[in-house]
Amino acid sequence: MHFNDLLHNLVERGVSDVHLHAGMPGLARIHGRLEPVTEAKITPKFTEALLDVLCDETQLAAFRTRHQVDLAYSVPGLARFRVNLFRQRGSVSAVLRVINSDESALEVVNLPQETIEYFRDQEKGLVLVTGATGRGKSTTLARIVDEINQHHAKMIVTVEDPIEYLHRSKRSAVVQRELGVDARSFSEALVAAMRQDPDVILIGEIRDHATAAAALSAAQTGHLVFSTLHTQDSVRTINRMIELFPPHERDTARILFAESLVGIVSQRLLPRAGGSGRVAAMEILKGTLRIKDLVRDEERTGELYDALRDAKLDGMQLFDDHLAELYAGGVITFETGMAAATSAQAFKMAATQVDVQRPSAAAN
Repeated sequence: MHFNDLLHNLVERGVSDVHLHAGMPGLARIHGRLEPVTEAKITPKFTEALLDVLCDETQLAAFRTRHQVDLAYSVPGLARFRVNLFRQRGSVSAVLRVINSDESALEVVNLPQETIEYFRDQEKGLVLVTGATGRGKSTTLARIVDEINQHHAKMIVTVEDPIEYLHRSKRSAVVQRELGVDARSFSEALVAAMRQDPDVILIGEIRDHATAAAALSAAQTGHLVFSTLHTQDSVRTINRMIELFPPHERDTARILFAESLVGIVSQRLLPRAGGSGRVAAMEILKGTLRIKDLVRDEERTGELYDALRDAKLDGMQLFDDHLAELYAGGVITFETGMAAATSAQAFKMAATQVDVQRPSAAAN
């Protein structure tokens, strides 16, 4: 079977990731679980041949030098893939993540439309979407960018590693740059983007001090900046963002971050009850005056959990409260909610209340 035919079969089965390691069967992650998808073991000769299939000359040279390389691979009419090639035990391994550029995929984002519109219509500031790898952060950002593209005439510049969703310019002009191909680093590309007359800047990930400082600078100078962090909830996101700065800069960084903050969305993908796919559970924070005051004062950052719980009318929600809603709707199991909860005790109390109310609801 040709390599592209293999990918086609796997994408049709709904896989999110493909693992090709010499000496093992082919593996794929389906609804969050890793399963074998070939009977025969992958040979070293097969994985070595993938270098010529997936890499151009520059990428191949990088692999020969560093023994690993990241790249994007497209199969026309099927999907794009984020690819990591690396050596292990002397042979080549490949891990491919499916990144579907079909606009219909953006419609499944589990962020409330009111929240999407809130971020879409901002003129400046910083929006962070956070969560572990593979938790749908890029899809959520792509949905918001698509909404801006549809409703506003703006200049949108994205810097990604790699480009996951290809945006066709609609009302806005969209310029997309890819690390390793169009730019050397997020921080350099972000500084350059400031000179490209942007209204909106999307930076794939804030990984270091230079990128964090450039993102805050862009947000402070009248741009709407979107990015991601690998953090689990709002408080951890704020702390992580400040920790990227050296100690002598943190007080100033905290003030600038509070002033710039438009919102934080933290999300985790959880298995649906019954095993039929996954659902995104989300914590949503908006940069209201009260929230900004709490962010600005390091001693009061812990009060954010109570502030989020009290701000439902403003469209905010705690992660554990959303878990309870999903449990109440039968979308996730109690065990899934307990395993994912920020506070297992808080979720258990909310779930118990849901269980108590269910019989009376059924009687009505």
